[in-house]
Amino acid sequence: MSEAIKRAQDELAGEFELFDDWMGRYEYLIDLGRQLPEFPESWKSDDNKIHGCQSQVWLHTDVRNGCLHIDGTSDAAIVSGLIAVLLRVYSDRRPEDILTTKPDFVADIGFDRHLSPTRSNGLAAMLEAIYARARAALDTVGAGHSEETG
Repeated sequence: MSEAIKRAQDELAGEFELFDDWMGRYEYLIDLGRQLPEFPESWKSDDNKIHGCQSQVWLHTDVRNGCLHIDGTSDAAIVSGLIAVLLRVYSDRRPEDILTTKPDFVADIGFDRHLSPTRSNGLAAMLEAIYARARAALDTVGAGHSEETG
C-alpha cells in the first residue's frame, strides 16, 4: 500500500466531512472539477474515451519519471469533479502503488451511497481504466521505457 495514496484519500475524506449535507459536497465536487487543467482537443480520442460512463469522459495518461501521470475531462460537472478526485489520488504515482492501494475513499467520502447508479458505474469504469493503464505503465516502466501509454 502506498502511504502517499492513502494520505491523499484521507485528506479528501476529511475535506468532504467539512460539509454537513450532500448538497454542499456536490457543490465542492463541482468546484474541484472546474479546477481541472486544460485538456487538449487532440486528446479527446477513442483511445482515451472511457466507456461505461453516461457522460463523455476522457483520460490521457503517460509515464513520467516512473510514475503514471493522468489528465482527464468530462462534459458533466459532477463527473469532472470525480475526475479531479481520482487525479488527486492516482496521478503522478508509481504504477505498482496504484495497483496495490484500494480505493477506500469511495466509501470514506460516501460516493458508494450517494452517487446515482449511472455515476457509480462511471466511477467504476474510470477506476478500472486507471488500473488498466497502471498495469500497462508497469510493463513500460519495467521495460525501462518512458513513453506515452494512452
